[in-house]
Amino acid sequence: MKLSKVLAWLLLAIAPLSAQADGPAESQQPTIAIIIDDMGYNVTEGRRLAQMDQPLTLSFLPFRRHTVQLAELAHDHRKEIMLHAPMANTRHIGLGAGGLTPDMDARALATTLRRSLQSIPHVQGMNNHMGSLLTQQLVPMDSIMQELNRYPVYFVDSRTIASSIAGEVAKVYRIPSMTRDVFLDHQQTEEFVDQQFKELIRIARKRGTAIGIGHPHKVTVDYLEKHLPMLDKEGIAVATVSGLWAIRNGNRQMFAKGEKQPVKPAYAHKLRSLTGAD
Repeated sequence: MKLSKVLAWLLLAIAPLSAQADGPAESQQPTIAIIIDDMGYNVTEGRRLAQMDQPLTLSFLPFRRHTVQLAELAHDHRKEIMLHAPMANTRHIGLGAGGLTPDMDARALATTLRRSLQSIPHVQGMNNHMGSLLTQQLVPMDSIMQELNRYPVYFVDSRTIASSIAGEVAKVYRIPSMTRDVFLDHQQTEEFVDQQFKELIRIARKRGTAIGIGHPHKVTVDYLEKHLPMLDKEGIAVATVSGLWAIRNGNRQMFAKGEKQPVKPAYAHKLRSLTGAD
């Protein structure tokens, strides 16, 4: 698909797509999905998250020391696995391995994204790490979504800036996509996490579903470990991101069998040694 076609589609489609409110049937139990970003560094909290009973979605930075082992552990405990793709930000904070920047051409963006996807075991989705700069720019986001569209992988716009167009470009390519509703822990205190968690529940009760994003901070993990088991009594369900998407889309499958080419894993022993994973 040519960029000019994407731009034309965006001009015609962004308004109605933004206005559309996906939602479950009226009888559906209010449901939240919780994504934990920045996985791959903190092995202690990462293991606690992987071993929780609830169906969390864990988003891994590519090529980090503990990414492969924690993703494998999380998969063994029936967690959903995402790529947390580093994208350029307005504060010019370094991105590390797998970074996607506006100065990269289409081929470099596609190659970098593909290698990052291949480095994450059992990857099913992607969201942006930072990205307040890149997610505003149509040309690089078009290249990124063209590549992502090749695989059976969904996209969540972390929405690190209100003017992000990442989700809209994903929709143009018919990539299953959703947007973050609440950040849980950009202030790392129990009081703040509690405030944000209650806001997530409020949105889910109002709209039927909601997506929260947190990080592997001890305060966040402690809070989730304590409060997630209480949700059933409150009438709130927890689902993976793909489960939440199914609720919003009549329980249909994201991808037909053979519709997309699988992500070819590249995280064997050689990759483990290159990244320093244990």
